[in-house]
Amino acid sequence: MTATLLSDQRGPTLVLTLSDPATRNTLSHEVIAAAIEALNRAESDAEIRAVVLCGDGGHFCAGGNLQGLLERRRSGPPAQVRMLEHLHQLVETLGACPKPVIAAVEGAAAGAGFSLALACDLIVAADDARFILSYGRIGLSPDGGATWQLLQALPRAQVQQMIWLGEPVTAQQLQASGLVSAVVDKGRAIDTALRLAERLAAMAPNALASGKALSREAGGRTLAQQLDAERDHFVENLFHANGAEGLNAFLEKRAPKFG
Repeated sequence: MTATLLSDQRGPTLVLTLSDPATRNTLSHEVIAAAIEALNRAESDAEIRAVVLCGDGGHFCAGGNLQGLLERRRSGPPAQVRMLEHLHQLVETLGACPKPVIAAVEGAAAGAGFSLALACDLIVAADDARFILSYGRIGLSPDGGATWQLLQALPRAQVQQMIWLGEPVTAQQLQASGLVSAVVDKGRAIDTALRLAERLAAMAPNALASGKALSREAGGRTLAQQLDAERDHFVENLFHANGAEGLNAFLEKRAPKFG
């Protein structure tokens, strides 16, 4: 079976499913390109308020296809550079998408699959999910931004051990570190992620986009720069139609209807 990306809109939520169960949903150029295209469409589609990324067949994503790695090794470095740049474009697209992106993780999220989960805004994981930087076991090093993402929340020595030893990390461990938002019963990650997406879909999309931008960009700013950014976002959202709706709904003790 060829790896594919399944796309299914459920109300205001776009569900993107990495699908190649035989390989635990390893990534290909085609799947990455389809995911980038789907996220770009979601950004411009007002009917889509949130995105859920999941895997098919009981696993999230095993990362790169090892047979593909061997083939690209025979072809020479340029082929692998193109693959990595394509993967990294997807990671950047996940971060740049102004709409909430939730990873629903069942089973294994390994290698670049772990990186993709970390690139999402929130992670909902099954209680038996395992997250693995498996590169060291096969003589390779991480990709997909996992090292950067992990070092925002974990001590360097802990991340170093994950990189070198490739030992599975549990959903509960990552939740304790603030990297996983919710741990749920096996088989319930997608349903929980969809309920979370529905809650976010009822909120003002411009305010959600501001919150995402502020949190993702804060690490590269000084306090003064972040204060300026917060000021600009706040004023923009206050004078947006949704700002008026939110204030009036609160004062009138009714549920807001954001556009």
